[in-house]
Amino acid sequence: MGPNYLEMKRLMRGLSLHTVCEEARCPNIFECWEERTGTFMILGDVCTRRCGFCAVTFGRPQRTVDADEPRRVAEAARHLGLKHIVITSVARDDLPDGGASIFARCIEACRQAVPGCTVEVLVPDFRGSPSALRTVVDARPDVFGHNVETVPRLYRRVRPSARYYRSLEMLVRAKELAPDMVTKTGIMVGLGETWDELRQTFRDIRAAGVDVLTVGQYLRPTYGERHLPIARYYTPREFEALREEALALGFTAVESGPLVRSSYHARRAVEAVRGA
Repeated sequence: MGPNYLEMKRLMRGLSLHTVCEEARCPNIFECWEERTGTFMILGDVCTRRCGFCAVTFGRPQRTVDADEPRRVAEAARHLGLKHIVITSVARDDLPDGGASIFARCIEACRQAVPGCTVEVLVPDFRGSPSALRTVVDARPDVFGHNVETVPRLYRRVRPSARYYRSLEMLVRAKELAPDMVTKTGIMVGLGETWDELRQTFRDIRAAGVDVLTVGQYLRPTYGERHLPIARYYTPREFEALREEALALGFTAVESGPLVRSSYHARRAVEAVRGA
């Protein structure tokens, strides 16, 4: 636990900001925060969905949206000297636009506060709303991310409020709206999927025009009834094999490993795509 980690923690508390690093209990938090990288989690810390893998609190969020949050996110990014800013959120199905307008304002505020920075967003599915998607894409993030999370057979158990093909369609439409924008998704392994199902999911994702893929081991947040058990642990060799299969399908950048999460080495992936 080094000085940069402690500084980031103090700054987030001082600005009343949340990070997915903390809320989702990410295993990479110490490494990333020491390198001054982290993922801002906007729109509160209470999610309207109850996914079987997630540590974020489920419940009914406060109806009001914090209109000052984009300014505080940008202030934190400027203070930390971030060159690549990652912004995600809880699902806010209680809001008419799912929070898309706040994403857009965060992107714009970060660009003004940190000239030359790159901005990556990791968004929920906005219940498939085309207008919400367009609101975010029109703000021109450098990277548009939306996680597929798992293979279609497991959706009902893992992501009961989501739909596999809705997530794929969102990635397709994002690329259609902004062909030069980097698109990105992530999946977890260890939930009971088969190797053949992973291969097909990789094909589906690549067919959606996705540039960057992350693959990581599912780790159970708690041993309570809410969270799904781990079906099995993948070996480092298996993660490398998955990476090679994904690259062979044409992904520009693939991060695959036991502790890989959506924003792990995020800036590196952007540089890989732009250098391709």
